[in-house]
Amino acid sequence: MSNNSAAVTNSDNNPDPDRPVRVYADGIYDLFHFGHARSLEQAKKSFPNTYLLVGCCNDEITHKYKGKTVMNEAERYESLRHCKWVDEVIPDAPWVIDQEFLDKHKIDFVAHDSLPYADYSGAGNDVYEFVKAAGKFKETKRTEGISTSDIIMRIVKDYNQYVMRNLDRGYSRKELGVSYVKEKRLRVNMRLKKLQEKVKEHQEKVGEKRDALPSIQANGLSYAPRIQTVAMHRNEWVENADRWVAGFLEMFEEGCHKMVPVYHLWGSVKVYMVAMECVIC
Repeated sequence: MSNNSAAVTNSDNNPDPDRPVRVYADGIYDLFHFGHARSLEQAKKSFPNTYLLVGCCNDEITHKYKGKTVMNEAERYESLRHCKWVDEVIPDAPWVIDQEFLDKHKIDFVAHDSLPYADYSGAGNDVYEFVKAAGKFKETKRTEGISTSDIIMRIVKDYNQYVMRNLDRGYSRKELGVSYVKEKRLRVNMRLKKLQEKVKEHQEKVGEKRDALPSIQANGLSYAPRIQTVAMHRNEWVENADRWVAGFLEMFEEGCHKMVPVYHLWGSVKVYMVAMECVIC
């Protein structure tokens, strides 16, 4: 772990060698993940004998300066308490620390990654500028490939799948904030997706049957040409199935937007699905 305070030793800020070095780390820690844990591990291992205090900002200040969190403050505090590297959690942590805060908690060093974090209160360009200037900053490294924003992005990207996942697990559409039309549209999408998977399976089966036709003809079977014709028609249908499915879905969604009675649309969907499944069976 790199350290831009290498010149500062344990004895500089901690005159008692038997007392653990009190290192402070802070953050929001929303959707607590292994990237958070690794940064706290680095802070804990800054010195051979470290007492790690972790500050976590409350909902009010976080929502004001950074935006809405997924977990509330109580959940974020509790997540930190269950991290093996944390010795003490400081709730309602300030957005910008000052000397008074350091003195109150007897903090020797502050640990965080070296990127400047804007002080949205307008007091400065970097919330850690004060401790960096005082030589009390211990740099930690971020873990690439994982962050709270990345996790939220994954959920947003696959939003429909997660909604269906929770609907299938017993959550109501009202609990998920989903309209009746949206729920039906998602169910149509899922059924059409399964139907498309069946289509692909039949594409493979049709291909296998067509490959087997020459050997059947070689044995002189009279119905070989008929099998070939059936296979060709089936293959033609399969090749166009994706286009038909996409076209039907577009018509369904257009009907939803035009406020066509949903029960008519849903009835049509069921009839259409049964017909499609019968054709490929």
